[in-house]
Amino acid sequence: MNLKVFILALSTIAAGLVELIVGGILPTIAADFNISLGTAGQLITVFALIYAIAGPVLLVLTSKIERKKLYLASLFAFFLGNIMIYFSPNFTFMMVARVLTAISTALIVVLSLTIAVKIVAPTQQAKALGLIYMGISSSLVLGVPLGILISNAFGWRVIFLGIAVLSVGSIVLITLFLERIPGGNTIPLSQQLKAVGSAKIGSAHLATIFMLAGHYTIYAYFTPFLETNLHLNSYWISICYLIFGIAAVSGGAFGGILSDWIGARKSIIIVISAFAIVLFLLPLSTFSLVLFIPVMMVWGALSWSLAPPQQSYLIQTDPATSDIQQSFNNSAVQIGISLGSAIGGIVLNQTGTISSTAWVGSIIAIISLLCAIFSLTRPTMIRENTSFQSSEI
Repeated sequence: MNLKVFILALSTIAAGLVELIVGGILPTIAADFNISLGTAGQLITVFALIYAIAGPVLLVLTSKIERKKLYLASLFAFFLGNIMIYFSPNFTFMMVARVLTAISTALIVVLSLTIAVKIVAPTQQAKALGLIYMGISSSLVLGVPLGILISNAFGWRVIFLGIAVLSVGSIVLITLFLERIPGGNTIPLSQQLKAVGSAKIGSAHLATIFMLAGHYTIYAYFTPFLETNLHLNSYWISICYLIFGIAAVSGGAFGGILSDWIGARKSIIIVISAFAIVLFLLPLSTFSLVLFIPVMMVWGALSWSLAPPQQSYLIQTDPATSDIQQSFNNSAVQIGISLGSAIGGIVLNQTGTISSTAWVGSIIAIISLLCAIFSLTRPTMIRENTSFQSSEI
């Protein structure tokens, strides 16, 4: 594989860490700033919301800028954001820094994906994209548990200083090894929005949003969940995050295999239904760590199992706008993360019971299932030139 693709993947590891690692150190941040867990959880909510909006919008606004220059500018903004977090004197200042890192992360990830496709042969494009996504997923598997251990030993701020150092390394590597890549034309945002306007496609994206919202209603507060229900220390919490992360990455492969085996449509229904059931059962399994860990692993695997069949379904539904659909599906994921972490914070503040977040998440997953069923039962919209024809599935 092209060395440049590996360099881009390394940059996405740092970008993924900034978003995901906060969930693991949420109680420490809350204690440092003397705020509630629910309030601290808004660091995840705001980041995901800004990320979701910034991705497609900035891709349009910066389409004509030379790609290497834009990538380096994004990495520099990312570096500044993490330095600001390290020196944050209060929660408000940190929130502003999170906005800056969210904007720069959105550009880093989307540029990594688009540049990777341009610098490899057509036969290597799928592998290149897979390597970029692996960079993000590896930050989930290794970053969060390592972050918890580092926070416990040296304080949570050191984590963001380390991420800033990683971004400096990325700046050096990109400067040395990546060639200049001219900008180009991109599809206007208004045209992109029209592509998700149909009931069939729009409800499919809603299914993604509510699936992730149900997941993050509990996952954003997973550390206090483990502390309260299983009375685990930081070492065992980091082990749980590592096991969860491995299961989650494996779940992506499982979703792809299942989709190839029984088809995307059936896979979507099975994954979301099983996910809602597991979230409901999760708090009921905490009386025994031996029972909880397998249930947690199933939850982790299912949390990433929807993406492959959902992407296949979107491509099959409207092949002409498949690239746009993948972009918006990525934004839908971020909106779901934002919505779920916000709902979880509200539930936690209102009930004071951490187990309630899992049960509310299960209800939200059922809403996702209803959206999926609605989408799957709508007529297929077949694009021909600039018009659409409707035909029953």
